[in-house]
Amino acid sequence: MKPVIALVGRPNVGKSTLFNRMTKSRDAIVADYAGLTRDRHYGQGRQGKHEYIVIDTGGFEPDATSGIFKEMAKQTRQAVAEADVVLFVVDVRLGLSAQDHEIAGFLRRLGKPAMLVGNKAEGMKDGGQLSEFYELGLGEVFPVSAAHGQGIRTMIDMALEKLPWLNQDEDAEPEEDDSVIKLAVAGRPNVGKSTLINTWLGEERLVAFDMAGTTRDAIAVPFEKNGQKFQLIDTAGLRRKGRVFEAIEKFSVVKTLQAIEGANVVLLLLDATQGVTDQDAHIAGFILESGRAVVLAVNKWDALDDYGRQMLERSIELRLSFLKFAPLHFISAKKRQGLGPVWTSMIQAHKSSTCKMPTPVLTRLLLESVQFQTPKKIGPYRPKLRYAHQGGMNPPVIVIHGNSLEHITDAYRRFLEGRFRKEFNLIGTPLRIEFKTSLNPYADKD
Repeated sequence: MKPVIALVGRPNVGKSTLFNRMTKSRDAIVADYAGLTRDRHYGQGRQGKHEYIVIDTGGFEPDATSGIFKEMAKQTRQAVAEADVVLFVVDVRLGLSAQDHEIAGFLRRLGKPAMLVGNKAEGMKDGGQLSEFYELGLGEVFPVSAAHGQGIRTMIDMALEKLPWLNQDEDAEPEEDDSVIKLAVAGRPNVGKSTLINTWLGEERLVAFDMAGTTRDAIAVPFEKNGQKFQLIDTAGLRRKGRVFEAIEKFSVVKTLQAIEGANVVLLLLDATQGVTDQDAHIAGFILESGRAVVLAVNKWDALDDYGRQMLERSIELRLSFLKFAPLHFISAKKRQGLGPVWTSMIQAHKSSTCKMPTPVLTRLLLESVQFQTPKKIGPYRPKLRYAHQGGMNPPVIVIHGNSLEHITDAYRRFLEGRFRKEFNLIGTPLRIEFKTSLNPYADKD
């Protein structure tokens, strides 16, 4: 499971700049839930063999009692609760403040692994400005410059060293059974995930149990249907109560992201009575970015009249147009309606995501596509596509070789994707196409 790092501190100390350094891109923000997590953003980063999730928070005032500062403090506490390690960012140039003492006191009482980061420390050779921060009682102050990228890699290494379970989990990780399909049920709170999961378990009459895990893990439930073994990863949090599972709807962005990344197939559940919200679109975008196979299911379909159904279908087409490849089903988990086709689509999506594509077939299809429609000429360059091969699975990756391929247009990329999807009957999985231009052996010669 990816470790989670939270950035906290008073306003304008450089948390967002540090966030962008740790994620290596401003585009790395993967969840910004309007109205729910104000000034709390989630991104992904990687250093060496370790991947991690970073949470950027707003200015933290632990004792705020009203207004927007109270809401921001609430979101920061949630981020700290979700984190495995906390980076407390202070401004070295402005010096120590009373608010820094309040935040330090909050972190000491919490007892979670924390690291004191002195930002804007460029050009401070003697380190005298850092000495006053030792009175916060959080140990050594680590100087960095988020704006200039100084000390970031070492800071991340030190933060990850505070998590002894990280390397232990990797060393003790058992071999996975490829025959088991990992299925994550994702969606906003109260869309019916609990009802759907309990319906599945009740229909199959399986003895389900909580697998060993920690508080940072999603709960996995093994079960079997029609001879196929599944591992259900529940983002709501399943808890055992006698022989009955009680689903606790507690929305956690981190758990949702981790569950999606750990799955083979994601069932994105929407609420027909609420339409497609910003949260739904953000979760769908992360599923696409993660490359996971996905099936869409609209729950509580029976609660809408004909006009409401038409408007919802139009909303899905507009707001989730980037998931056109995903099967769409309309169900009622409470009344157990429409659940059979969902299972069929999930198995088909998994099969598509692990599809093997022979190189001769890919190359033949590529050349036929070029003959049918030649790539557009850009200035003096006309891309020449020569051959293709498979570069990966889950999601499928097709690597195309040729000349001047950097001039391939997005429209032509979509044209090729459509041809490949049709040939291999790819349903419910993203398809990534990579272009590799052959080097010109005479480029460096006079």
